[in-house]
Amino acid sequence: MSRQGVRQGTSYGMALRAAAALSFSLMYALMKWAATLEPVSAGEMVFYRSLFGLPVVLFWVLSAKGGLASLSTRRPMVHVWRCALGVTGILLIFQGLKLLPLADATTIGFTAPIFATLLSILFLKEKVGRHRWTAVVLGFLGVLVMVRPGAEGAPPLAGLLFALGGAFVAAAVTVTLRQLGKTESATAIVFWFFVACATVGGVLTLIDGHSHSWAVLAVLAAGGLAGGLAQLLMTTSLQHAPVSALAPLDYLQMVGAVVLGWLLLSDAPTAATLAGAALIAGSGLYTAWRERVLHREITPPSPNASV
Repeated sequence: MSRQGVRQGTSYGMALRAAAALSFSLMYALMKWAATLEPVSAGEMVFYRSLFGLPVVLFWVLSAKGGLASLSTRRPMVHVWRCALGVTGILLIFQGLKLLPLADATTIGFTAPIFATLLSILFLKEKVGRHRWTAVVLGFLGVLVMVRPGAEGAPPLAGLLFALGGAFVAAAVTVTLRQLGKTESATAIVFWFFVACATVGGVLTLIDGHSHSWAVLAVLAAGGLAGGLAQLLMTTSLQHAPVSALAPLDYLQMVGAVVLGWLLLSDAPTAATLAGAALIAGSGLYTAWRERVLHREITPPSPNASV
């Protein structure tokens, strides 16, 4: 391929990634909006996200090379472990979303690369130098700025703990995917995860679900479709551009959360949220830059890349 063709391919991949980030913002905003209109449990959010997102994923599978044959796996138990982690992570993320403002919940999710660095030290035996440690400290400072311990009007502690727990599990999934992706197709990884989410979410909905008006069901359905489309766009972007070029665009999800939170929920971010977001984004971008310099696999900053 010519150099111009490579540049065009990279630009196309970046456009897909930007669209994916904004689609994820829309998914979370719609789920949050539905929960403000009527009681919606985290399990229901997982169920509707998977139920209405699964057709989009299935369309992608059928149109991909290999079709349904690409869903076969040589490591089923690793898929089970990845799905167990992923379902746990997305449940925590949605529970945090219910309790926190949209911008706060989204920003906390971007601490996943910090946890991924720590887990890589423990389980992948990676050596971490002063640059990445600086990024870790910077990220945790951003969390402290957002949390504002003891300050009046600080975000609910329970919501922060759920959101941080979701980011931690997303980081654990990232470490798992580094191993699983060596032998399994992206279509298999995404499809079986959506099936697991639909199954677990369906059971939780039967246990702790609520009846909803048609209007709220429509909002939940739209959120699920947005999530399925976002997953498709994000995964397809990797076919056209390297992760190093795509990762910074994930931070558009923060921008989308601020705008949609204001438009749909009349929820303007606080100065502490914006300052914390800047520190966390700076931490993630610095980590991605160091990984690129050292020719290591870039850790996606968005938890959606994992869960």
